[in-house]
Amino acid sequence: MKINLGYLERNKNECMYEIENETITRVIAIDEIRTLVQIKVNDNNQMIVHFLEGKPCDTTRVVRYILEWFDLDKDLTPFYKLAKADPLLKIPVEKFYGLRLIGIPDLFEALCWGVLGQQINLAFAYTLKKQFVERFGDSIEWNGKKYWIFPSFEQIAQLTPNDLADIKMTVKKSEYIIGIAQLMANGELSKEKLMDYGCFKDVEKSLIKIRGIGPWTANYVLMRCLRFPTAFPIDDVGLINSIKTLLHMDRKPTKEEIHALSIPWANWESYATFYLWRVLY
Repeated sequence: MKINLGYLERNKNECMYEIENETITRVIAIDEIRTLVQIKVNDNNQMIVHFLEGKPCDTTRVVRYILEWFDLDKDLTPFYKLAKADPLLKIPVEKFYGLRLIGIPDLFEALCWGVLGQQINLAFAYTLKKQFVERFGDSIEWNGKKYWIFPSFEQIAQLTPNDLADIKMTVKKSEYIIGIAQLMANGELSKEKLMDYGCFKDVEKSLIKIRGIGPWTANYVLMRCLRFPTAFPIDDVGLINSIKTLLHMDRKPTKEEIHALSIPWANWESYATFYLWRVLY
């Protein structure tokens, strides 16, 4: 679990949870139910969940959310087998063994995070998310601290770009986020509708049709929310820089070179990408 906590703690501006003494405290929001929980792994490697505050909840759905967040249903044995034999992946896998592909189970949050992160560095993306959440999100107060809940698409759908002007993102990004919220509020876009497509390429095409979502954002959401193992943001700057670093290249690898390197990763492209990201981020 420590390797996953290390990932979760990588930026001080993360506002969706707090980690202290190897214990995660966060609000899990499912429909209208908000529950503050603490998550800790004991000496027997069992994940213990304490329910602290909030409305009465369906504990089964909270547990399902946590399983999805940490991708705990996924057997990584085949990935580790291929990675240990792969000249590019073997170093990240040795260093970060046990790292799960930490997800974003909520579709609106995943789409917003994808849009916020477009064409800026990771540190600034976290700053924007913090501003957005603390401006429009709700919170639960416990022991003198606020624990934030990501803004709902219903609330954001009613806003205009002017309402987001205090947040230091472009007007275009504000328009994209509001547009996505409106599609979800109108029932045109949902996690269930996307998953009904079944085929990876059909889901990808459906996402790319949405204003503000290109191939990178679509594959980011396919990786971290919809959990398609073949999702692969091949043009990602972090992926490119990690490959350059690991191969000691004096230039950035081309798209064709990355594609060739990725052939052995078939059906594990998302995990390969996540481990390569972790090399630098």
